[in-house]
Formats: sequence, structure tokens, C-alpha cells
Amino acid sequence: MTDFDDDPLGPLDPDFALRFQRDDRRPPCQLYLISPLEVGGGFHDRLERALGAGPVAAFQFRVKGIDQHKAAALAEPLQRICAAHDVAFIVNDSISLAKRVGADGVHLGQGDGDVREARAALGPTAQIGVTCHDSRHLAMEAGEAGADYVAFGSFFETTTKTVSHRPEPVILSWWSALFEVPCVAIGGITPANARPLVKAGADFLAVSGAVWNGDEAEAVAAFARVLG
Repeated sequence: MTDFDDDPLGPLDPDFALRFQRDDRRPPCQLYLISPLEVGGGFHDRLERALGAGPVAAFQFRVKGIDQHKAAALAEPLQRICAAHDVAFIVNDSISLAKRVGADGVHLGQGDGDVREARAALGPTAQIGVTCHDSRHLAMEAGEAGADYVAFGSFFETTTKTVSHRPEPVILSWWSALFEVPCVAIGGITPANARPLVKAGADFLAVSGAVWNGDEAEAVAAFARVLG
């Protein structure tokens, strides 16, 4: 794991984690579901089961390698299910797709567009998140640009995507102690390993494989017990 030597702000104080932990004045940590790449076929039934099994704050629509017309068609029934459950529908990577389908927001990777560009396209109420890997510098830039949340990870090994950044949970403590903007923990999170991230200060746990690689209802219920 990294010790943030590549962060221009310098390494974190090794005693930081001993001095800071979750601020109980922050809202409780919530679940943020990320879709598998395959969301056709009967996936809408799986999403319905997942959202009915426990509290979920947001659902990220993440598909790759298809044109925007097909992506919009796949998004439509999933978006209706999310609306029925009062779950925010977030589009991954594409500001234009988020605008086309009237999504609640967009999640931007480093290279997927600027927060200000997204705000101009999607309006003042859109939820705009930014991947910040293990970088405090990127997170502060995103916050200054008006991001609604910053995402750190991957905290654990994951098969969902190739990752090269492995932050320590203390980055969540550092962020939540200094900034009001919510932070999201992502990467290989399961009900079994989630508690240290919640304790460190994560406002949301972003999960995919832990839910969709098995029984989605059982997994969401297991996360609800951890977060409850």
C-alpha cells in the first residue's frame, strides 16, 4: 500500500489515525451500489431485489463499450426502479449520457471531464463525484471545483477493475476531519472488511462485486447490518 510519498502535500502523519476517528456529527455511512458491466436481460429484477433488501443511497450506472443510444435504453428501466426506491441514479464517466437520461448526477474519473463542465451541463442540483484514488491533492482540487463527493480507493483487492492506487483508511479520517464534502470509499469492500472504513470516516461505501457476484438481497442486508 502507498504511504502517499507521491502526494505533493507530503506523507500523512503516522499518528493521525490515533488522533482522529469518525465524527459522530456526520450523517451515518450509507451504501452506494455500482452496477456490473452487464445490466441487460434480467438485471432489472436483481436491482429491484437489491434495493428492497436494505437502505441504499445511490446506484451508479456503469457500462463500457456501447454507444450512447443503447446505454440510454439500458438505463431507462433501472432509473425508474431507483426513482421508485428514492435512490439517486448516477451515471459513470459520461456527462453527456447523464444529461441525456436526466440522471441525478455523474461520477467522473480523472480524465472524464471537469466538475465545472459537469455542473454547467447538469445544473446546480446534480450530484457530481470525482475519483481521487489515494491523492489528497486531487480531492482538494475536486472539492474546490464544487464536487459533491470525492472517492478514494481501491482499499482492497478487487476484480471489478484494474487498480494501481491503494490508500490507507487514514485518508478518510483526514478528509472527514477537515472537510464537509462527503467521501466515498471504494474497492473490494465486503460486509466482512467494511467496518474499519466506516470507523475511519467514510460517508459512503461504494460496492459492486460484493453484491452482484452472489445473492444481491443477502449482500445488501449484510451491509445494512454493518452500517446500522
